[in-house]
Amino acid sequence: MSTTFTDQDELTPQSGQDRPELQKAIEEIVESGFVGVSLRVHDERGEWVGSAGVAELGGSAKPPTNGHVRIGSVTKTFTATVVLQLVAEGKIELDTPADDYLPEFGLDRRITVRMLLQHTSGVFNFTGELYEDGTFAPGIAWSGQEWVDNRFHAYRPQELVELALSKPARFEPGTDWSYSNTNYVLARLLIEKVTGRTYAEEMQRLILGPLGLSGTVAPTTQTEIPEPHAHAYYRYEEDGQQKKADVTRQNPSWISSGGDMISTTQDLHTFISALVGGKLLPARLLAEMCTPEPKVGYGLGVFVQDTDCGGTVITHNGGHGGHAGLMYSTPDGSKTLTAAVNYVDDAALSMGEVFQKATQRLVKEVFCGGADAAEPAH
Repeated sequence: MSTTFTDQDELTPQSGQDRPELQKAIEEIVESGFVGVSLRVHDERGEWVGSAGVAELGGSAKPPTNGHVRIGSVTKTFTATVVLQLVAEGKIELDTPADDYLPEFGLDRRITVRMLLQHTSGVFNFTGELYEDGTFAPGIAWSGQEWVDNRFHAYRPQELVELALSKPARFEPGTDWSYSNTNYVLARLLIEKVTGRTYAEEMQRLILGPLGLSGTVAPTTQTEIPEPHAHAYYRYEEDGQQKKADVTRQNPSWISSGGDMISTTQDLHTFISALVGGKLLPARLLAEMCTPEPKVGYGLGVFVQDTDCGGTVITHNGGHGGHAGLMYSTPDGSKTLTAAVNYVDDAALSMGEVFQKATQRLVKEVFCGGADAAEPAH
């Protein structure tokens, strides 16, 4: 299925001519420092697909318009959806203590399944915690030369959770919000405990199979990424020298179900459209998923954000190690933006601010641009 999309996309370069503002936006994003971008927009004018930059440093080929990309934390939306599908099947209760399902960890009894999905559990983030006063408590190595050298190391999800639980909680359960990858590794273990199947098998049964997402993979410890794909890079210092590594191949078990998945812009469009369109969850659970907590507007595995023109988008982005995925939709699914980005990452996350500006630019262009700006997307 994905090859059909790829062939079709590569045959329609003229699609960039009917939406020059979208092509210009991604070209400017590349100029701001990214290696390559591929963008897919679905709206009342149909589908637009385009790419800019290059698939590989030193090469001339553009990124494939439906190439595979490591989507980072967009994985959280898939993971949360599986948990909610199991709620719909009666296997999990949202407001039951997570400890009831995973007694082996001795979790605080006040932490519910809902708090895991909403990042309100207070559990330490195994990739490290940056506190308001600027202090940083490290977790596993996921940056710098140490990560590059160890990027094929396999972690067990239980190890990541045990590391997190050996550190002080960030706050009392349910009293605050803080993004913690640990919540989503616990969600993965919860899925496996109540079903007796692996996280990847449940993802296939509940989402990938039914939606025909043949370009999407829950890789667990698999290091390869399917072709075609753009390349991901990481810059680091070794013995005082700046080095750059191609890190397209890596073992993503260090982030586990907090961000290990691979997908394509077509599959992300199909997934978010089906999700907000009510094809994956009953209306009651979809409404819970899209009800944001007050601090940053996080629902259950999605951000619920206001646009500059009075509308709302349901979204999750993610990126690490030179690959990133973007996924946005109006609440009714009538307009979606999905993108794959490849870039040179580093320990200082120096592309972070540029990444934020780039995504804001795309959202403004797609969800507020042109004649539609007067019509808020409710």
